[in-house]
Amino acid sequence: MLLEVALPLALAIIMFSLGFGLTFADFGRVFSLPRAVITGILMQVIALPVVAFLLVSLSDLPPGLALGVMILAFCPGGVTSSMLTKLAGGTVALSITLTAVISLLSVLTVPVLVGWSTDHFLGSAAPELNVTAIGMNMFVITAVPVVIGVLLRFVAPGFADRYESKVSLVALVLFVIIVAAALTANWTMFISNVGTLAPILMGLNAVLLVLGVAVARLVGLSGADGLCISVEMAVQNATLGIAVAGMVAAAAGIPEYAVPSAVYGITMFVVTLPGVVVLRLIFGKT
Repeated sequence: MLLEVALPLALAIIMFSLGFGLTFADFGRVFSLPRAVITGILMQVIALPVVAFLLVSLSDLPPGLALGVMILAFCPGGVTSSMLTKLAGGTVALSITLTAVISLLSVLTVPVLVGWSTDHFLGSAAPELNVTAIGMNMFVITAVPVVIGVLLRFVAPGFADRYESKVSLVALVLFVIIVAAALTANWTMFISNVGTLAPILMGLNAVLLVLGVAVARLVGLSGADGLCISVEMAVQNATLGIAVAGMVAAAAGIPEYAVPSAVYGITMFVVTLPGVVVLRLIFGKT
């Protein structure tokens, strides 16, 4: 019971930290940088799940873990993506905008896509899902905290400037706790499948990093915009993935569907950190 309350609350705080670092101008970039923003949205909402589906289809993961990978793939970028974009030499403003816009869009996209994936991978064993209820839950624990954070920064910018770093630190600590809890709750399954699951997730991460830059170049975006889109695709909101997995299971505790998100919460940094350094050396001045 404590976990059922603590997990959504922790996610809400993490999403509030995202909104706390946003301004209305960040959403306005949808119109000032339309090609970059539209490319980033399409790559994350469409291309990322397609790549994940292909990798999962070629693997021998158990159905529950395969569903978990897809749940992760439907989630928006993580709250650390802007920091990694800066490290990569990417366009930080674009990163902030993409994270914000896709996080709000996910309230609509994630429930529908999760409903399809659950039926596809679990078949007759699939739990009965209320897609509308999942969407409403996501709205309450993701969209509402983001909006509150944005509004608070708007009405009290000085307060936001003073406390933004502290709120971000709290969000990071909560993220680590949630990942650890998800792995601990499913430790036996994690140990049994980590040899297969980790390479798939790391491969997904690497493919997304390269694909983001390649497509950005193909549509004529700058190297900095491409690096941003690359990072946004590779750094997913693993906390949301764990929370959505819990909504699918509709049971006490953290289900097996959450294991891929928890593992990715670790492996994405293992791959992304050296990956963005390499990509910056190759594409940073183009």
